[in-house]
Amino acid sequence: MIDLVIRVLINAVGVYVATQVIPQIDFSFGDDWWKLLAVALILALVNSYIRPIVKLLSIPISFVTLGLVAFVINGAMLLLVAVVSDQFDLGFKIGAFPPNLDADAIVGAILGSVVISIVSTALGMLNAGRRIVL
Repeated sequence: MIDLVIRVLINAVGVYVATQVIPQIDFSFGDDWWKLLAVALILALVNSYIRPIVKLLSIPISFVTLGLVAFVINGAMLLLVAVVSDQFDLGFKIGAFPPNLDADAIVGAILGSVVISIVSTALGMLNAGRRIVL
């Protein structure tokens, strides 16, 4: 249970950094930090349950593209998070998506997923040290 909480907090930091760095990602949560945590929870659930299935199904394409399809998969997962957060009216948008899926949204999702991955990896390395100590 504590690992899920830590994963959500790491994702929240990653989403916050992505909203500050990538201009296509618009997330106006204002003073409502619970919206940031809700989007991070959605991202953690999507990455835990849906992403492994999609990566498994994309293994043949991954061989052909030498793994570059992973960027597209991560971007698609971030777009899925935008759709789910739109259903809960959390205010997380990538470009004009949802409802309009255009090239700006796709590029923003791929760049945002790269930023979130870098931040999550860096903070996950710090978290790995916590696990060894305990």
